[in-house]
Amino acid sequence: MRDLAMGKTRFGDFSQSPERIPTNVLTDRLLRLEEFGLIEKSAYQEHPIRHDYAVTQKGAELLPVLQAVCKWANKHLPGTWKTPDKFLSLKPSDLTVKKTKTGE
Repeated sequence: MRDLAMGKTRFGDFSQSPERIPTNVLTDRLLRLEEFGLIEKSAYQEHPIRHDYAVTQKGAELLPVLQAVCKWANKHLPGTWKTPDKFLSLKPSDLTVKKTKTGE
């Protein structure tokens, strides 16, 4: 979600994040976020099929919670990766939100 909020939209972009999440874990996380209605994917290439991902309104509303968790971790867990100030200063209204199929 942080990477989407920061403007990343493609699997390859997410896989280059500082956490270096294994591709199987990243695939599972994207599927779960989609199942929960926090993101939506749309095909930008057919052969092989590849997707862009976008935050939904429901996902955008989660932003303040994620920011609070990041701030807490940076304060209380020594050695935690420093959350970018740009991410911490975002507001849900700053995100490009994809209208969900169900209208949520």
